[in-house]
Amino acid sequence: MKIAIIGFGAAAIGFIEKAKNTDHEIHIFEKSKDIYSSSISGIRADGKLFVSKDMGGDLDVDLELQKNLVDFWINKTGDGQHETGSSFSNMEYYKKFYEKGFQPVISDFYHLGTDQLKKVLYNIYEEYRNLKNVHFHFENLISNVELAGNKIKLDYNETFDKVIVAVGRSGHKLIKTIIKQYPQIVLDSSKVDIGVRFELPDHIVEDLNKEMYEFKVRYKSKTGYMVRTFCNNPSGYVVTENYGDFTTVNGHSKIKEKSKNTNFAILTTVQLTEPFNDPIGYGSNIAELSNMLGGNRVILQTYSHFVNSKRTKNLYRVVPTLDESKYILGDINLAYPRRLIESIIDFAENLNEVVPGITHPDNLVYAPEIKFYTNALNNEAFKNLKFVGDCSGFTRSIIYATAHGYMMAEKISGE
Repeated sequence: MKIAIIGFGAAAIGFIEKAKNTDHEIHIFEKSKDIYSSSISGIRADGKLFVSKDMGGDLDVDLELQKNLVDFWINKTGDGQHETGSSFSNMEYYKKFYEKGFQPVISDFYHLGTDQLKKVLYNIYEEYRNLKNVHFHFENLISNVELAGNKIKLDYNETFDKVIVAVGRSGHKLIKTIIKQYPQIVLDSSKVDIGVRFELPDHIVEDLNKEMYEFKVRYKSKTGYMVRTFCNNPSGYVVTENYGDFTTVNGHSKIKEKSKNTNFAILTTVQLTEPFNDPIGYGSNIAELSNMLGGNRVILQTYSHFVNSKRTKNLYRVVPTLDESKYILGDINLAYPRRLIESIIDFAENLNEVVPGITHPDNLVYAPEIKFYTNALNNEAFKNLKFVGDCSGFTRSIIYATAHGYMMAEKISGE
């Protein structure tokens, strides 16, 4: 069987890992010019791997498979170096958060660190490119996928027996094009996570970081929106993430190099009803407006000014880890709907009841931070066109995306 995979990220890697010893002829089309410049943001950003039934996606992924895939990634480091932790295994911490209205998320985590991820990806690539049935095509940006009888045609040219779309969240343009052609593949199109990235001194969350490194909680805010923490980075760094049309903020941490600050996201899940059907467009417009106000940079604001809708003009005790050329001091309130702002403030104020110091006036707030779920896509609509990983709308973590690709390859091989 001749199979095309569009994109080389976690989902594609999971698919190849399962299918590499089959007779399938596998072609990977990646828009980057080579493996070194590949923007596999979900992996490159930080390399956190989670084993949990409560987070990471809307698939049923067996815990044993999750742990096996964690071992796969760790083994690709060469020396096995990583950090570990367990979220809310300590019941005292669990009760402490629960009493204040939070829903703690239980999970085990494994952190590879941004500084060794290039090596991990290179090691995986080197293994796969030496396989006779696996072929890489870099600098190939696929912009059109077309049904052609019992085949699939890419960019009006080469045809394949099956096409696996694995472009992640950054491949939203291709997904939008496919949906326009085949709107029947959309199962759900109503959800997007919009929020901010918090940055504060390590000492405020020192005990929490030592206990579990990555704390994840959900909270039903007074606005009715569900709000959650995401991607906690002890002694980490705030970074930007380029989506092409706009730039968002993100965070990561390294194994060896450490800062004096911790950063994490506070995300509000916006789920709208008909006639709303474009969560990517909604989030993109907010991101573009933020960038417009920031002169194509992200906006940085102190917490007190964020709460009081005042533009930040000066910082005080907390020194940003993001390079100053990538942010502008401003007012996030000019770009975000008020209900989102109120949800984030309500979350932060209640979190401060559990972790005093979260809402110090000079702690830092960056925007935009947006996580696109994309539309939930129907993989049963077409026999020879499948969507895996974050672009499918069913995953939002490295392990779940890897597992989705792995399980899809298992399903295809069993047909």
